[in-house]
Amino acid sequence: MEILTFKIILVLVLFLLALTVAAYSTWAERKVAAFMQDRLGPNRTWIFGILQPLADGGKFFFKEDFTPANAEKFLFVLGPSLVMFISLITGAVIPWGKPLVIGGETFDLQVVNIDIGVLYIMGLASVSVYGMMLGGWASNNKFSLIGAIRASSQMISYELAMGLSLLAIIMMSNSLNLKEITALQSHGKIWGIIPEISGFNWNIFYQPVSFLIFFIAAMAETNRHPFDLPECESELVNGYHTEYSSMKLGLYMFGEYVNMFISNALIVVLFFGGFNFPGIDWVTEHWGDTAASVLSILAFLTKTFIGIFIFMWIRWTLPRFRYDQLMHLGWKKLIPLALANLIITGAVILMFGS
Repeated sequence: MEILTFKIILVLVLFLLALTVAAYSTWAERKVAAFMQDRLGPNRTWIFGILQPLADGGKFFFKEDFTPANAEKFLFVLGPSLVMFISLITGAVIPWGKPLVIGGETFDLQVVNIDIGVLYIMGLASVSVYGMMLGGWASNNKFSLIGAIRASSQMISYELAMGLSLLAIIMMSNSLNLKEITALQSHGKIWGIIPEISGFNWNIFYQPVSFLIFFIAAMAETNRHPFDLPECESELVNGYHTEYSSMKLGLYMFGEYVNMFISNALIVVLFFGGFNFPGIDWVTEHWGDTAASVLSILAFLTKTFIGIFIFMWIRWTLPRFRYDQLMHLGWKKLIPLALANLIITGAVILMFGS
């Protein structure tokens, strides 16, 4: 198999995976909410309501596609399209599993391996806010505009804390390459003390504070509860996508769930060893490269889905912040904490080495 052919297949698989996860995240969210509120949740569309995402997708396709008369029509369409497009292409630099060996050739389960993978994802995450801003402004609706302004200021505020937390990982790994960051978590004694277990030298053991900051910032970046102020129904009707309907609204909603999926995948790469799992070398030695590759993909997705569940759990547990509380947490709590963690990390590396 040629590398180009494999890459095309990989792109299609990841595209379908992202859409499937986004679709079934809507079903899972409703099921998690129902479980926590002692309800059944979706249960009319086949077993356990498993076909509910298909019913919801059909509803989006067949609803009237309404555009306000005074809207900027080109920007009105560009907004949701930009959000969805950027959400999908961010996964291109993530290593989804151990390299696959087919016919004696080795194929990376990564669409493209670039030396600045961390900057690539952070840059695209920064651009995605333009989709929300364009949609809110082009709607010619004051509630949409306020929601868009909230979204942009919120993302700018929490990107600072997120970037500072990432610097600690970059300093430890001495790399911006996500594949190299993953590889460094495969071997080594935790804290130089705990006996080595292959595939278990995860960054979460070295940077728990950095993980906490990044996790909170990731929820704010994806507009997840309790940071969903841009979509606050009690204040702004439906936020920046108030005037949207049909699949344009669907693109915004799908984009948010794809962002949640990619955010948790990035958290797994940075803090939980990526596709590494305890005993990966033993599996490779006794069961072969193919078995290790398959199990590494399953391990990666399992960690990611656990993260998605925690996002949903938090949504149905914590109340929504006021906007001043949201800004206070970002600027006066997370940024100073991230700076302190960065200084301590630098001091430890200077004294003891990376």
